[in-house]
Amino acid sequence: MSNAVPAPAHSLDAVVIGAGFAGLYMLHRLRGLGLSARVLEAGDGVGGTWYWNCYPGARCDVESMQYSYSFDEDLQQEWTWSERYPSQPEILRYINHVADRFDLRRDIQLQTRVQSAVYDEARRLWTVSTEQGERLEARFVISAVGCLSAARVPQMPGLETFSGRWYHTGNWPHEAVDFSGLRVGVIGTGSSGIQTIPAIARQAAQLTVFQRSPNFSIPAWNGPLSAEAQQAWKAEYRQHREKARTTRSGILYEYSTRSALSVSEDERQAEYERRWARGGANFTHAFNDLFFDARANETAAEFVRNKIRGIVRDPAVAALLTPTDHPIGTKRICVDTDYYATYNLPHVKLVSLRQDPIREIVPQGIRTECATHELDAIVFATGYDAVTGALERIDIRGEGGRSLAREWARGPRTYLGLMGAGFPNLFTITGPISPSVFTNVVVSIEQHVDWIADCLKHMQDKGWRHIATDEAAVEGWMAHAQDIASKTLFGQANSWYLGANVPGKPRVLLPYIGGLGNYTAICDEVAADGYRGFQFA
Repeated sequence: MSNAVPAPAHSLDAVVIGAGFAGLYMLHRLRGLGLSARVLEAGDGVGGTWYWNCYPGARCDVESMQYSYSFDEDLQQEWTWSERYPSQPEILRYINHVADRFDLRRDIQLQTRVQSAVYDEARRLWTVSTEQGERLEARFVISAVGCLSAARVPQMPGLETFSGRWYHTGNWPHEAVDFSGLRVGVIGTGSSGIQTIPAIARQAAQLTVFQRSPNFSIPAWNGPLSAEAQQAWKAEYRQHREKARTTRSGILYEYSTRSALSVSEDERQAEYERRWARGGANFTHAFNDLFFDARANETAAEFVRNKIRGIVRDPAVAALLTPTDHPIGTKRICVDTDYYATYNLPHVKLVSLRQDPIREIVPQGIRTECATHELDAIVFATGYDAVTGALERIDIRGEGGRSLAREWARGPRTYLGLMGAGFPNLFTITGPISPSVFTNVVVSIEQHVDWIADCLKHMQDKGWRHIATDEAAVEGWMAHAQDIASKTLFGQANSWYLGANVPGKPRVLLPYIGGLGNYTAICDEVAADGYRGFQFA
């Protein structure tokens, strides 16, 4: 039995977990309130999702001019993007620029993974413990862990016997990985798979893609972003930002006000063609009922299916790549560069795991029911335990020692996605049942951080040190969110939006589907009404 004495706790006003977009901006706002804060980051660099996801082809599916901070006008004007859709290295350079520009690094502690956070009711303090044995005490804990940061490697028998190298797109090495001349297997055809498959195909001698479920993808038509185009956008940046915050997704898409069923077939096809030619996720806003009416959705889905059949030359391969099991957009719509065309290359092979499931990993590769595929490297593009996973991996104990993971065993329960009952002074930026992954997440991050900072300022003004919510507020919010979700088609897809990619995870629509603009208005009303649903002391 050890007699070691725990290291003394450092006392702070706030501990922020995570140094991505959310953690950096939260630190900036906390400093502005005169509060002492420290950001704890597991990686050895800032960037969050964009630090870890450095796989070949990694790129954002929101356009560069919109996927950035809006809180500082000089920052908006000074940064120059090179492409329509920003690549991972460029986003990471931008985040590092922000960390330096606002002198944030002195309050960021890298290579520090949080192990637990325990609330002391008598002292109204959180004790945060790290895997290195450090203990910090803080009045507030603010989670900035991100929605897509808990990489999930499926449990595959024999993985430890594989004689080659294996990787996960969500935890990629920071040194260059060269697949030249290698036989590579990619497992997964979600967003990261669809991005990395064409990039790996340009290097590998042989590429075998193992697909469980085909996905809909829209071409990005990515390209250089001219100085003229950027300057025109920057000239009206403030107006663009204000308008984006009122939209469903926090993105200046072209949102249609027409039903897909209210126009003729020729008009409908012409609109889909126009959206396809423009590229990007704007396609799913071609008509206003695509997420609500199955017949309307099918018109868009069949348009994309026909595009796949037209791109992929082998009809049998095209059939395997054509989704028929979910409405378009109810799984995250993907945005790609040459994804479907990659299957026309002679050294690229597609294996349908529905027809030929994986049995085990063997030293020489992957053995499916029908064959052994010899491989030098395996890439898992198998996604994340999304939205809740990163939080539940931390041992968080609230009032009465209640465990957050246990409280959420049947699905997360929050008020506004900002706080759970029984966990005072614990805020969750883009937490479950907030718009988060249904939006331009940088806009959602800024909305949450600003709301939290304004709330803390309100507490300062009143001399309060404690904020909590209760079951009644949580129950009301959950009922409202579920009511809206039930009116959409999202329940018809086995997607990570519902946790369906993680065996045993409760089937709950994790983001709030009511739209960012509506959600922001609700949050503002709650604050204006004396922070309705919250209790202070």
